[in-house]
Amino acid sequence: MTQHIPGVSRHFVLAAGGTGGHLLPAFALATELERRGHHVALVTDERGAKIPGKPAFLPAHVLPAGRLGKNPVTLAKGLAAIWRGRAMALRLFESFQPSCVVGFGGYPALPALLAARSARIPTVIHEQNAVLGRVNRLLAKGVDAIATAYMEVERLDPKLWGKVHRVGNPIREEVLALRGEPFPPFSDDSLFRVLVTGGSQGASILSEVVPDGLAMLPPALRHRLQVTQQCRPEDIEAVRARYAGHQIPAELGTYFEDMATRLADAHLFIGRSGASTIAELTAVGRPAILIPLPIATDDHQAVNAREMVKAGGARAIRQSGFTPKELAKQIQTMALNPTSLANAAHAAWNCGLPNAVKDLADLVEGFGGVPLMDVIRMEGAATAHSTREALAKESAE
Repeated sequence: MTQHIPGVSRHFVLAAGGTGGHLLPAFALATELERRGHHVALVTDERGAKIPGKPAFLPAHVLPAGRLGKNPVTLAKGLAAIWRGRAMALRLFESFQPSCVVGFGGYPALPALLAARSARIPTVIHEQNAVLGRVNRLLAKGVDAIATAYMEVERLDPKLWGKVHRVGNPIREEVLALRGEPFPPFSDDSLFRVLVTGGSQGASILSEVVPDGLAMLPPALRHRLQVTQQCRPEDIEAVRARYAGHQIPAELGTYFEDMATRLADAHLFIGRSGASTIAELTAVGRPAILIPLPIATDDHQAVNAREMVKAGGARAIRQSGFTPKELAKQIQTMALNPTSLANAAHAAWNCGLPNAVKDLADLVEGFGGVPLMDVIRMEGAATAHSTREALAKESAE
């Protein structure tokens, strides 16, 4: 594992699309690199510059970044925007002098990575999902290293496995701190706490199905339910009425600031299978019923769920088959026997990669003054060379 060399301060640029899925891992890496004494800058779009959670120390540079569609007019506009963004990134690199540029996917990352390649600056891409994203597919062949969150990544050329490192998906520190905590006690007479969340595109189907599905549970489970559910603002009153009609105690909200605490208390999670969600569930060890977002690009949420499901830590239900009856059936399978739920929690925990942000920082830090060392290689990938002699030589100089 790479060791941080105290006193060696370098500059790094992180480039990410303007969504939480791309930016949250970038924020986590920025925080770790800053803690190690480095200077970090962010390249994103206007949405990304305003997204909550950006560290105060992290300057954000907004670059134009068009999308590459099939429509000739859209394609021409997209290419022009990418070219302008590339030129702006090159000017940034001239003054900032980064040792490495790290891309987290999304079209706003494309101009910065193209500029880095042109300037011969080392590049790393991080893929949060189990399917290589479109921008990362465009860049994969030309970058120096590919960091992934899954052992198997679809749409990744097998010829590139030699530069793939499985590091995991960086998560929030307050969630990571829960990894050493035991699964909440669950017995035949304890409360059964269920946490339900959905992303901005996916909460409505959960609001429609989950209350009725929980109402169909056998009395042994239903009478012990305590539900926390995140809802869209337009859905919340209808969901409240449904739970009241079923006489199921439920706390509803459009946003919960203390989500880590609620995850710590939960016996079962119900929601989407985005990359950050899977990373947090497996870091903490919480069993889940996952409903992949059907419109996710390349169906990546369904692929994200596979590893956790295969391990026994989760059940996956396609949205087309997500009915109250099916939900109740899957909950009973997992929770009617307290031991089964605890076993699922342990299986989920075993899938976690709690050192993701440190391993990713080690990988990135290996460029620009400290030669690249082993992080966690994909099975079958080539073993990276040791750098003890190089470090000794550099220290002597």
